[in-house]
Amino acid sequence: MITRILHYYGGSQQQRMRRKILLHLPTNEVVSSYGSLEKILKGLGWERYYSDADHLLQFHKRTSIDLISLPRDFSKFNSIHMYDIVVKNPNVFHVRDM
Repeated sequence: MITRILHYYGGSQQQRMRRKILLHLPTNEVVSSYGSLEKILKGLGWERYYSDADHLLQFHKRTSIDLISLPRDFSKFNSIHMYDIVVKNPNVFHVRDM
């Protein structure tokens, strides 16, 4: 049963290997660096959150309990992080296959 569930939700190997991009919908621009992402997030009311986690880049909103945690190394930024941003910023970002 587990293999069927993984197969059903995981899709084909080719689908899983597709690279994802984070698209900023108002400008139709692909987020290609943390610098551009931070600029967009600040415009949406997000602030940098500084903690003892040296390996993370974090953002929070004063008006919510949400926290966006990203790996400090942009090369490790993946679809899980992208979808977290999309959920916490509805109608602003979209994840697409490249």
